[in-house]
Amino acid sequence: MASSSGAYTGFCYILLAVGALPSLASECSGDSCGHLISMPLMDKMKATLKADVDVTNMNNHLKAYIEQQTQKGVETAMTDVMKQLMDTKLKEINTKIESTILKELKRVGVTYIRWGRKGCSGGAELVYTGQVGGSDYNTRGGGVNYLCLPNDPENGQHQSYNNIQVYGSEYRLSSSVKPSGWYESMANMEVPCSVCYKKRRSTVLMIPGRKTCYKGWNSEYNGYLMSDHSTHYRRDYACVDKKASPLDYKKVDEHGAYFYPLRTQCGSLRCPPYTNAADVLCVVCSK
Repeated sequence: MASSSGAYTGFCYILLAVGALPSLASECSGDSCGHLISMPLMDKMKATLKADVDVTNMNNHLKAYIEQQTQKGVETAMTDVMKQLMDTKLKEINTKIESTILKELKRVGVTYIRWGRKGCSGGAELVYTGQVGGSDYNTRGGGVNYLCLPNDPENGQHQSYNNIQVYGSEYRLSSSVKPSGWYESMANMEVPCSVCYKKRRSTVLMIPGRKTCYKGWNSEYNGYLMSDHSTHYRRDYACVDKKASPLDYKKVDEHGAYFYPLRTQCGSLRCPPYTNAADVLCVVCSK
């Protein structure tokens, strides 16, 4: 705020400008005149301006402005730093999440039985290999499903009761009764199997009537749909590998669970899309 002397000087300046007061320049001499300023006002008239400038308010404004700009600069810098830190942290978190998911995926998988083969394919891990078993084709009771019996069993104790349920199994094929493309009859030969484990899969599906999987699914193997003969007791369906092999080369009819190739019958089964009296293809898919 200006002092009273400054206010007075301003008032005198106005009076001088209109010619109400005489010039003060001639009345001042020496160091005491350092605060007096002579300046032309108009034409050749002169007046003396005396002002005491108080810069406190200006300093306060300047200080406030500097503080404001400094704060803005700090805030901008801090925002940039925090953004960089957050981006870095998010990348670290995402990397850790991906690593954890991949690690857990290695522990997740599905199992399926590959009928007619002693090993697995497509990168699947072999759990065990064995031979197909089940109840005899002419037995009324018992299970209808085929069993994949391991080649290294842990046998139970001998029993004498009459309830024989577990036999081996045989291909019931011949030169005239076999799927197209099978050049070996394998008649009366025993059927092998293998239990396979596929990592990074959550489900497995056998699709009858197709040799390829639908989009988004992975084929484990494909082949022919087989079961027991229509004149025997009911048996489960099994997808037997198209490149099936025998357990060994012993060709003796020893009874047991049989594998017959199947064919279609149009009527209740609509043709098209199916074809009458044709092999029934199958594929085992995982996802």
